[in-house]
Parts: sequence; C-alpha cells; structure tokens
Amino acid sequence: MVLSKSWLLAKHFEGFPKHSDFKLKEEMLPAIKDGEVLVEAVYFSVDPYMRSYSRRIMKEGDVMTGNHVARVVESKNHKFQVGEFVISPAGWTTHSISNGTGLHLLLPNWPENIPKSLAVGALGLPGLTAYFGLLEICRPKAGETVLVNTAAGAVGSAVGQIAKIKGCKVVGCTGSDDKVSYLKEIGFDEVFNYKTVPSLEEALKKASPSGYDCYFDNVGGEFSGIALLQMKKYGRIAVCGAISVYNGPSPQRGPCVQFPLFMNELCMEGFIVLRWQNRFEEGLKQLMAWILEGKLKYPEHITKGFENMPAAFMGMLKGENTGKAIVTP
Repeated sequence: MVLSKSWLLAKHFEGFPKHSDFKLKEEMLPAIKDGEVLVEAVYFSVDPYMRSYSRRIMKEGDVMTGNHVARVVESKNHKFQVGEFVISPAGWTTHSISNGTGLHLLLPNWPENIPKSLAVGALGLPGLTAYFGLLEICRPKAGETVLVNTAAGAVGSAVGQIAKIKGCKVVGCTGSDDKVSYLKEIGFDEVFNYKTVPSLEEALKKASPSGYDCYFDNVGGEFSGIALLQMKKYGRIAVCGAISVYNGPSPQRGPCVQFPLFMNELCMEGFIVLRWQNRFEEGLKQLMAWILEGKLKYPEHITKGFENMPAAFMGMLKGENTGKAIVTP
C-alpha cells in the first residue's frame, strides 16, 4: 500500500486562481494488478494551458491536469520495467497506478548529463510546441525577423533559440530586466521589457524598423493587436496561446484583425502541438541534438515541495519563472 497525495480543483477559477481553489487529498493506493504499473512522480510541470483547460476539461473535485516525469516503482506490465522513467498524464499526484495507457518512456539512451526534468520542458511538450509551431506554421527563412512574446518562458525561449539556429534575427518581449539580460545571453538580438517601455508600438518599431516576417504569439490581447500592424507582406503568425486573457472575468474584446490580414496577405494560424504527435520522436531527437551541441539552452525555474504546487502554478501565471516552471516533490 502506498500513500498518494493529489491536488484537486476544489472550485473553478474566477479570475486569477486563489489558494482556496485547490484542495489537497491523500489516499492509500491498492496493490497493482496484472498489466498495471505503479509510478512515483519526480518532476511536475506547471503550464499556462492548465488555466485555460481547467474549466473546459475539468470538473470541480478532479485532480489538476498535467504531465509529470515519473519513475516506475512496481510493474506487472512487460512494457515497463522497475526503475525506468516515463511521462505520465496523471496530473498533480505523487503516485498513481496505470495500465500503461498514456505512459511514454523517455527517449532511449538519455545522456547522464541531461536532466530528466527536460522531458516536461525543452525535451517535452514545451520544446515540441516551439519546434513544430515555429517550423511548420511560421516557416522561418534565414535572414528573416522573428518576434516572440513571453520570450523567457519555456516555449518562448526555445522558439527564439530555434529561430537563431535557422539564421533569423530574433526579437523578444518579456516582463523584467533580469529576463531581458538572460535572453540576450542566450542569443536574442533585441529584447525589451514590455512593463517599462513607454510605448509598445514604438518598442516594436525600434527593435525592427522594417517589421516582422514571423510572429510567435503566446500572449494575445493588446500586444497582438499592435504586433499585427507591424507584420511584413506575407508574414506568418503562429498563435500558441493567449495568457493575457486567461484570467479575465469575461471574454476580452480585441481589435478587428481582418484589415491587417488581408492588406498584408498574412497567414495567421492557431495550433495545439498534438497535431504533430506522429512526429514527436523526430522533434525530440532534433531538440536533443541541439542541446548536446550547445545550441539550445534550457533554463528551469524549480520549486521544491509538492505542497507548493498551487503557489508555483500561480507564480508561473504571474511570470515569476525564467524558462520552464518545474516542481519537485
């Protein structure tokens, strides 16, 4: 018998999440049956999508959604051996029993010097989101200019570095001077703090007077309305998220996008990375190669203690993290 702890969605979020919206539950798990495995979480992921998905796919009382890296501690399933590491979709729970559905082994021959936490970061869905969203939707060419907001986050930092690998000029927008410095360290050409510039429009023009060929949007809202007006002819826009509007009490109204879209013949496309699930191995192998070559840095913001999951989640939504937000038990 193993004690499992889980964070539940006690109440659907109204506006920004609060500690009272979460509830900690403990339960003893039964012995595993034939075909099942018992896994123990070692690295939890907290991501912006959890906020937008909470009402769409979760009921009050459900375990908070999400992936984590877990170690197999007991197995009666021939596909999974004790000691192996897997990606589990079990959410915010320390231990869980699975029949193997939804569990995925980490890439084989994982190098000892590469943290396994990257399997929910640069070598997981955030890295794959950056890889496929940028390369398949923005389709950047060498010499073009790429704009990315929330640039110091898990996805944004990877987008900027991949764009540099492809020979592009990269402009990033972030929310603190420390993050500005970090993004310049990892190769961004121009970076500005959107909280301190007097004019977002002027900051974008100063960073790239000729405009932008590609725009990777994680924010939505006012930022996107302004950025659309600075796209070059035939520009491509990948809409990955809209974190600026996730916590609003009501749907946000924005500018009409049709005029800049047809005037500059732009291509604007939203996406969810699962579209390319049949190509994940391809993406992960390339991301791993870039990491081993030193071309792709992987900043992580690690919070210790399972009891701090809600705080880490809310901190991530406030932009307190540089790179991937991770929680260790």
